Amino acid sequence: MIMWLPKGSGGAKHSVSSPARAGLIVGLVLSTAAMTPRGASSAPVAPLPDRADAAAAAPARDGRYTLSLKHKAAIPAFARKYSLACSACHTTWPELNNFGQVFKDNGYQLMNEKDSPIQQSNSYWPIAVRTTPQWHMETTTNQPIDNVAGDPLAGQHAGTVTQQGFDLSGIDFLMMGTLYKNISFQLVTTLDPDGSAGIEAANVRFDNISNNSWFNVKMGKFELDNLISEKRGEFLSNNGGMYQNYHYQPVSSTVAFGLGDNQLGLELMGHNKNSYTRYTLALLSTTDGTPGFPAGTGKGMDVMFTLSQAWAVQSLGLMRVGVFGVLGKSSTASPTSGGEPIPGMANGDKSFTRFGVNANLTFGDFEVLPYYMIASNDKALTDGTPTQNAKWNSAVVEAHYVVNPRLMFMGKWQSVKMTDQYDPGTPSTQGNIDGLALGLRSYFFMFSRDGLALHVEYAYTNSVGIFPLSEDGLGDPGTSLPNPPLTEATTVKSSSLLIALDFAF
Repeated sequence: MIMWLPKGSGGAKHSVSSPARAGLIVGLVLSTAAMTPRGASSAPVAPLPDRADAAAAAPARDGRYTLSLKHKAAIPAFARKYSLACSACHTTWPELNNFGQVFKDNGYQLMNEKDSPIQQSNSYWPIAVRTTPQWHMETTTNQPIDNVAGDPLAGQHAGTVTQQGFDLSGIDFLMMGTLYKNISFQLVTTLDPDGSAGIEAANVRFDNISNNSWFNVKMGKFELDNLISEKRGEFLSNNGGMYQNYHYQPVSSTVAFGLGDNQLGLELMGHNKNSYTRYTLALLSTTDGTPGFPAGTGKGMDVMFTLSQAWAVQSLGLMRVGVFGVLGKSSTASPTSGGEPIPGMANGDKSFTRFGVNANLTFGDFEVLPYYMIASNDKALTDGTPTQNAKWNSAVVEAHYVVNPRLMFMGKWQSVKMTDQYDPGTPSTQGNIDGLALGLRSYFFMFSRDGLALHVEYAYTNSVGIFPLSEDGLGDPGTSLPNPPLTEATTVKSSSLLIALDFAF
């Protein structure tokens, strides 16, 4: 266990017990992946509660995106299992350093005698719980509001909706680890504040097939291998906690796929011993992670690939650059029975694509995560007038500054811009989004058993002619009557202010 000492204690911020130090050294050696977080310092830092790698929470089936489903909880069980400080795997909770990436890529294993659960005490149970009690305020402009009785104005008018108060984020329950040596699993369930439950991830992975780290196969429901992971994101508010480009679709699009949504499928993954070089190839059902055979989905498959390469730069840290691509199919017609679509029998598949580049660049205690994507949907994938393919591009620049292991400042800018609408008559700016988020995380304590952080964040988005993807105000894509602004050119300004206690046990 690592304990914090007063600032005046000989200049040392922490001390490490012998078993923890020994476990860390053994783990680093046996994994062949010892990497110093964020640059030059090799001193151990305060343990941070591990956030689970298993997927968290895709949006609910109706397309809603709620705070309770945005992020995986941390899983201190890994630190307990291996007697490691959480900082062995994390720069700051929940972000992984390269050692943590290797641990994840190896199937939550250090490749030592402790990997198989048969070697663990019968009392050990790989489970963690996370939730975020909070106060937040959401403000959204240009919302259609009905007039009250006696109002001289006729019909709806545009107004500002402000909602604020104490709240809960919901609860994440995470179980993950090894079923046997080189066979790992993930199971993530969630309980929303309204009491509804969901299965966000459930998969089994065969690791290091034939003792080769280049061949690992996973089947089930899982997070896509995005270099910039939304599930490990540092932001938590309604507007700041999501990557707009991961969930964006043009106006009138019928495509359900989202890069940030947990998907059902099969993934082949490989990496070299230190995970500097990594690849994934995933074959995915066209249901956007919804189990069963939903109406309007067919027998086609989506394909996603990722490839990244990292370099260690002396005195700075690790520089990783990646590329990714999605070749997807979405159905346009479905046979019916009694006038109703037959589930899983849709046809007339048309294509959509997503291609991009991303990076994770470390400059000592300063980290920059840039991201750029170009996207296209076939012109038939719309419930409007199919005139031309819809095309757009998106960009993200996120930055973190770690003052010390207990305090981090962060910022994120993101933008989505349409280049071609389905219908050339649609205003060229409709659907454009710009966003900015600023925040800090201050950690009260971080042990291998639990952790508590104060999270303060302000986020702001501009959405042209559409409801906010955060669903602030009256907008809700999960209903049959969404509430966009009154005109196609109206800019909706949506902001979130969040003060939260983020804890994992």
